[in-house]
Amino acid sequence: MAFLMNQILGDKLKSFTGGGEEDSKAGAGGKGTAEAKGMSREEFEEYQRQLVEEKIQRDKDFATRKAERANLRVALRDKYRLPDNEINWFQMAGDDIDLPVDLAKMVDEDEEEEETNESFLKKLQNMDVDTLKTKAQATVTEMKQTAEEKCILM
Repeated sequence: MAFLMNQILGDKLKSFTGGGEEDSKAGAGGKGTAEAKGMSREEFEEYQRQLVEEKIQRDKDFATRKAERANLRVALRDKYRLPDNEINWFQMAGDDIDLPVDLAKMVDEDEEEEETNESFLKKLQNMDVDTLKTKAQATVTEMKQTAEEKCILM
């Protein structure tokens, strides 16, 4: 207790008496020494222990608060069935996501184009190449015959 009173009142008394020389010694030494802080060696060691204990207590409190926040996050995710990452948000929402009208039109147009392309490709895959070749040759010969009939020069 005396230590704390000395710390509180000592700084104020130093400012009245012009004890600025001791402060410059403490600043130059980094952490400072017992003489620079105006206390005995035992008080200084007690002060250092208190600083270490306070730091340990702050670290424990921080770890506890961090763990409590993590537990709360997990509980809220479980309660509201929220995913851990953002990618799963869209998968969970499914059809519940409202798209702007213009964007929805663009998506529908793209889907229609893909469907037509897929249907054409599927037809090509399902067709037999030999039958396609014979149909093409038949069409070419028919065109030649009609062209010969209608054209005098050929």
